[in-house]
Amino acid sequence: MTAFTVALVLVVAAAGLLRWRRPAWYWLAFGVTLAALRVLVRYRSIMDACGLTVPPARWRLSLARATNRPIPEPRPPRIRRLRPTRTGLVLRLKLRPGQDVFDIAAASDRLRHSFSMFGVNSREVRSGVVEVRITGYDVLKRVQMPAEKETRTMRVPVALREDGSVHYRDYRAIPHALTLGATESGKSVYQRNLVAGLAPLDVALVGIDCKQGVELFPLARRFSALADSPDTAAELLDALVARMADVYRLIRTQQRITVDVPDAEIAADIWDLPDELRPTPVVVLVDEVAELALYATKEEERRRDRIITALVRLAQLGRAAGIYLEICGQRFGSELGKGITMLRAQLTGRTAHRLNDETSANMAFGDIAPDAVLAAIQIPAELRGLAIAGDASGGWHRIRAPHTSLRQAVNLCNRYADRTPDLPELAPFRPITGTATELVPSAKASPATA
Repeated sequence: MTAFTVALVLVVAAAGLLRWRRPAWYWLAFGVTLAALRVLVRYRSIMDACGLTVPPARWRLSLARATNRPIPEPRPPRIRRLRPTRTGLVLRLKLRPGQDVFDIAAASDRLRHSFSMFGVNSREVRSGVVEVRITGYDVLKRVQMPAEKETRTMRVPVALREDGSVHYRDYRAIPHALTLGATESGKSVYQRNLVAGLAPLDVALVGIDCKQGVELFPLARRFSALADSPDTAAELLDALVARMADVYRLIRTQQRITVDVPDAEIAADIWDLPDELRPTPVVVLVDEVAELALYATKEEERRRDRIITALVRLAQLGRAAGIYLEICGQRFGSELGKGITMLRAQLTGRTAHRLNDETSANMAFGDIAPDAVLAAIQIPAELRGLAIAGDASGGWHRIRAPHTSLRQAVNLCNRYADRTPDLPELAPFRPITGTATELVPSAKASPATA
């Protein structure tokens, strides 16, 4: 008995230590089993307490009365599947007649407290079926990306969502995006993760960094073109517009619209072209868009109009030509001048890190996801890297990118420097780099996102 007591105390102490220092290990060792039992045992009573049950069918009531049996209890949604994950549990529920997916979403906070879990999120899988993701611990406190990630063309993992799933930047689904964030909010780390995800792919990277290149020029070996001033940026954007026109002419000549070609093979963008004819897709990263829109003289105003016009044209027409925009900045509103709101309307993806005022949050989400505005202004200053990501569908998520130091990003870009394509239109803007240098081992990264 004494040995059993000692062993039990050691197990409890180990579980408490893991829960404090390594919540992910605690969840895999103890938490997932306890949580699954708690959900299965208390499911009916919790759903009833949260108002997620429906009265029994009339035929069941009639049958109970006719046979003098007890009145059937209200019925909760039926559990079709319970799947444990590395961060929590995934429940797939079949809704009862009269229930709606918004009922589950509205009760998510009550379910979180009732199940004694960290978070509850829901989404509709199909009509009548809802997937509820239960998070066992704060996955955004120490971001650990899963080892296995989905691979798809022009789709890169950049962050972790609060429900434990991976947040992807999918250029085929969302061609252009806007990223906002105040100083020291983690915007640069998010951008580094984006470059790190794109580096191994067959894609051309184009950078515009008007802070004299301090953010993007260390990664120059993986960039096909870089600009460090508004004057150079204007010429670079004009070259991209010319490339876009050339790509459209190529698509037009290769559309294959004769009567003997099936409709599914008719080309309307670069992804419909054969592999040997498909132009290299281009991702344009603008580090601080306000520097391109500000002016003090008439000459700078003409340059500014030229830049904004080129960006608007690329945002409106660049998707089919394989040109995608990543616009970053601290603010992005009408005070930057004419054409800015037109450009913002074309940027479907929105990501907002910590912002200094509610107006900036409205710039990001006011026109697509008003509910995300409040979440964006509530990001604490000590959680650098925490952000709100949304799109034109109205949905939004809390995300946090894993910490990636500048040295780690430089090493990765140097490793994949041989994948940097030479584009004739962008040759004058190709950064001048020396011979390949040996990769410098990076220091151990802090778990907190900078």
